[in-house]
Amino acid sequence: MPYTKFGEFMRVQRVKNHEVMGDIAKFLGVKIPFISAVENGKRNVPEDWFALLVEHYRLSESEQNELRQAIEDSKTQAKINLVLATPCQRRAALQFQRSFENLDDETANEILKLLRKENT
Repeated sequence: MPYTKFGEFMRVQRVKNHEVMGDIAKFLGVKIPFISAVENGKRNVPEDWFALLVEHYRLSESEQNELRQAIEDSKTQAKINLVLATPCQRRAALQFQRSFENLDDETANEILKLLRKENT
């Protein structure tokens, strides 16, 4: 079963700290299947876990950066808040969602160029 970067990071931490998945599940207040789903990329890492894991494992600054990057690299879902979106922004977001699976890398790069241009 493939692990995400976050899953790999967590496995290393558990081994270093002589823990099993059940130990960290209990610490985080979740069930083992939820930990497994997060580590396998079926669920995103909950936002509050970063601070909890930093404290629990007493992570150094470089380990914190590694954890932060692992969480970012392991995201499998993204939410877009459309509450304040204009009708045009809403249509663009929903069209992007519908088209995403068929998006090739060339088109994705073009979109990234457009978005970067707007942010400068």
